Amino acid sequence: MPTRSCPRHGRGHPCTCAMGNVYRFIEPVLLLMLTEKGRSYGYDLSESLADYALTDAQIERAALYRTLRTLEENGYVISSWDVENSGPARRVYSVTKSGQVHLREWAEIMDRLGNAMKAFAAKAGPGRRGKNQ
Repeated sequence: MPTRSCPRHGRGHPCTCAMGNVYRFIEPVLLLMLTEKGRSYGYDLSESLADYALTDAQIERAALYRTLRTLEENGYVISSWDVENSGPARRVYSVTKSGQVHLREWAEIMDRLGNAMKAFAAKAGPGRRGKNQ
């Protein structure tokens, strides 16, 4: 990972910020969060997102809400309006059975990806020399 100066992590810290946001990985994170929480509001999810993030890159709230809408359109999440509490109505989200299956699919994909990343890191990591060195 680049070790140049990172606005969030300072100089010399290897972080994923320079790689850009990996928006596709918001999906499994949200599914896991909703599975663990049961039901949750978008704002509550956004406040807890850093605890579940897979990269150092900050996930924007707009991306979170877009992903929740996509998950709902695909039948992995359902939402309803909570009008019982004082204040404005808030949308509350929960994961469906189909969403739980999709989360397990993500877990399999990420397990394979994790193994591939470990193999890559072993080949390219510290102490490795290329043919041209």
